[in-house]
Amino acid sequence: MRVNQSTMLLGQKVILVPYTTEHVPRYHEWMKSEELQRLTASEPLTLEQEYEMQSSWREDTDKCTFIVLDAEKWQAQPDSTEENCMVGDVNLFLTDLQDPTLGEIEVMIAEPSYRRRGFGTEAVLMMMAYAECVFLFLCRALEGMTKLGLNKFEAKIGQGNEPSICMFKKLHFEQVTVNNIFQEVTLRLLVSEPERQWLLEQTSHMEEKQYRGRSW
Repeated sequence: MRVNQSTMLLGQKVILVPYTTEHVPRYHEWMKSEELQRLTASEPLTLEQEYEMQSSWREDTDKCTFIVLDAEKWQAQPDSTEENCMVGDVNLFLTDLQDPTLGEIEVMIAEPSYRRRGFGTEAVLMMMAYAECVFLFLCRALEGMTKLGLNKFEAKIGQGNEPSICMFKKLHFEQVTVNNIFQEVTLRLLVSEPERQWLLEQTSHMEEKQYRGRSW
C-alpha cells in the first residue's frame, strides 16, 4: 500500500519498514521453505514472480505490508543492510468491503532463531497501533474518498500452528470460528475503549519516523 511507503516504526525488539525491492531476495529464500509454505498457505514463486508480487503489494489499496527487522542488530551494525537484519514480515488486509473497519492481520517470523522471543508479538502490537490509532486507510469500497481507522482485527491461523494461536490469544484475541475444510481457526479482537488504552500502553515506546532506507 502506497500510504505506508515512507513510514518506519521503531520498537524495542523490532523495526518495521516498508517492503521494497531490497528485501525481495531474502524473502524469496525464506519462501523456499516447505514449513513456511505450509504455515502461510503459500505456493513457491520464482524470483521474478517475487519481484512482481512485491510491486503488486506496493500498489494494492487493501493491503499494508511491513518487513520486520531485528532492531538490536540494525542499531549495533550501522554498515549492515536491511536484508541482513530481516527476520519476517507483518501484514494487514482489508478483507470485507462491507465492513472497512475490519482488518485481517498476519505475522511471519521466518528466521527460526527469532521465534518465541517476542518479535512476532511486538510486530503485531505495533501494526495494530499503527492501523487503529495512526494509520488511515483509503478504502476502495468508498471510492477512496473516506479515511477510516480500524477497530476490529482478525487472524486466520492453521489449526496446527499452536504457538501462533497462543500468541494471538495472549494479545486478547478470542477464537470465533473453526474451519475444518481449510483447517484454520479465526480469532478476533474488538477494540473497545479499554482495549484501545491497553494497546496504547503496550506500544507507548513505539516511534514513527520517515523512511528513507538505511540513511535515517
